[in-house]
Amino acid sequence: MSSNDPEKGKPFTRMIDLTSRAQDVAKSEKAKVAFAEPDPRLPDATLENVPASLAAAVKSAGWDGLMPVQQKAIPYMLDGRDLIVQSRTGSGKTGAFLLPFFELLYASRDGTQTLILAPTRELARQIHEEFQRMNGTDGQLRAELVYGGVRYETQNKALRGGAQVVIGTPGRILDHLERGTFRLDALRLLILDEADEMLSMGFYPAMRELGRYLPDRRHSYMFSATMPPRVRSLARVFLREPGFLSLSIGHVGVDAIDHCYYKVDAMDKDRLLTRLIELENPESAIIFANRKRDVEYVATFLKNYGYDADAISGDLAQNAREKVMERVRKGRLRFLVATDVAARGIDISDLSHVIMYDVPQDSEYYIHRSGRTARAGKTGKALVLATIEDERALLAIAQRYGINLEHKELPRQEDVEARVAARVTVLLEGQLREKSRLEKERLRRFVPLVEHLAQEEPELFALLVDDLYHKHMHRRVEGPGDVPESTKMPAGRKGNRIRGERRSRGEKGSRGEKDSHGERRSRGERRSREDKEDQGKSNTKHDDDA
Repeated sequence: MSSNDPEKGKPFTRMIDLTSRAQDVAKSEKAKVAFAEPDPRLPDATLENVPASLAAAVKSAGWDGLMPVQQKAIPYMLDGRDLIVQSRTGSGKTGAFLLPFFELLYASRDGTQTLILAPTRELARQIHEEFQRMNGTDGQLRAELVYGGVRYETQNKALRGGAQVVIGTPGRILDHLERGTFRLDALRLLILDEADEMLSMGFYPAMRELGRYLPDRRHSYMFSATMPPRVRSLARVFLREPGFLSLSIGHVGVDAIDHCYYKVDAMDKDRLLTRLIELENPESAIIFANRKRDVEYVATFLKNYGYDADAISGDLAQNAREKVMERVRKGRLRFLVATDVAARGIDISDLSHVIMYDVPQDSEYYIHRSGRTARAGKTGKALVLATIEDERALLAIAQRYGINLEHKELPRQEDVEARVAARVTVLLEGQLREKSRLEKERLRRFVPLVEHLAQEEPELFALLVDDLYHKHMHRRVEGPGDVPESTKMPAGRKGNRIRGERRSRGEKGSRGEKDSHGERRSRGERRSREDKEDQGKSNTKHDDDA
């Protein structure tokens, strides 16, 4: 008879459980080995065994010792191994990747030796400030900040100064690389911080293009609080045979659900739901409500607000239900609003969020709801909107099932506005990057109007931005899994192609023609047409644009 204790070895009789739950467990085990722990494992770092340069940086930062994520990650960075670290925000991961710089970088050499990519300007600033504290007043290493939403001139001057560390957002970094402001020929270390957030912000297209400038000889490190499939795919694009360290509390593998709840007023639930959606920006979500009328209301409210949402309940006609389910199966529906009964049998493999508009009336429903995310080795979030009357029942459910349920303050409107503004900036800068010279020339005629509207009638300007933002929100955020395999370059060849492209960029279009990405080829074709126009060979497109 088989034993449930894995330490007692394999049983002589193999039992195969074909239930859906068992299949999820099997997929989870397979996913866990997608990234193996570093082999051989290295002893933890301490202030006693790290190089003197690191100990001095710790002292300059004012720390008494190293945090667990720093103890685990630093030895592998010093040893020159690519590494993925799953660690929650606030765990000390910034120090984990900054401290090794003081041993690995050459202060006597100008030029970018380390590139740190972050999803927001706020995080980039925090990293820069942390680095400056470690560097101290007598530090010889220099770091520069580069992010979007500000003018280029100051950043141009700073980058030409030869800083060894460049910290910034992917979109603006790519802009500077394409302008030739700085180069990555001397790059030794690439850091992707909060990789899950970078994908959520819509940075993947810029990161994919930026990858063409990276040299082959480098070490790469990725830090992420969660490890969904798209983040793991990103690691395969930028890292080579990385080791994997998971420091998520209570979890050895990568499958975990973050449970949290927000105390809300019943009359404000709908607006607060949109705040959470804007802040979290889920790839896909099921939103549960207890009553059919609430399901219909929430779905209608979300659609009217501009979101891609639909509903299923027991009252829905069969043909209408089939249409909704067809969209679900094909991944074409972002938000599904449902009752517990109507959602039975629905399986969405890449569900990133479960949102409970109501606390479930049956405690077991909480498990069924939250269990729809974080399947097959993936991570997910379960968010609950709880009124004061519901809070006691929710806490009782958490206690009964041993759930680590975190109470969070509701996001402020200004926090949501800042996050949305950052996404819009990413979107606009990405679209501007794709414009041809003639298209950029054409749009300059509207700059005075935009400046006037921003001062005198901001609502008219906001109307255009809001329309663009919500059209973009309806699309699935592009990630590594969306790139056809035929267009991916092996990691070992990336640097050689980059260097070849950089040497032959007399015509910008040549990069597009050499590349296998359809959109890059089209950019090259546009630029080739421009070159012909500039030489007087054709005036057709100029006439059309004018």
